[in-house]
Amino acid sequence: MPQIIFLPHPELCPDGAALEAPVGETVLDVALINGISIPHACEKWCACTTCHLVIREGFDSLDESDELEDDMLDKAWGLEMESCLGCQAKVADTDLVVEIPKYTLNLASEEH
Repeated sequence: MPQIIFLPHPELCPDGAALEAPVGETVLDVALINGISIPHACEKWCACTTCHLVIREGFDSLDESDELEDDMLDKAWGLEMESCLGCQAKVADTDLVVEIPKYTLNLASEEH
């Protein structure tokens, strides 16, 4: 079974984590099942950027993003070539190294 290695994040995963990941499961769901509370304001409908992740290793094993995910990613803070939405990135047969960005745009919780 492939692993997802989450790099340390000061609030969500201070020590980092190495988690077994079933093929076909989303990176976001693997994180949530294992207690890493990555924000997901749209409840995994690919309608926001709160679950934006950067795949540091294994990006090429993920399915190519579709137009809807690309449109959402265009709004993400700190977008990189290896960015994806955790709710859309499905684990294949390759280990992944994942960075959770320090900031996210969560319009559902921003004060007005």
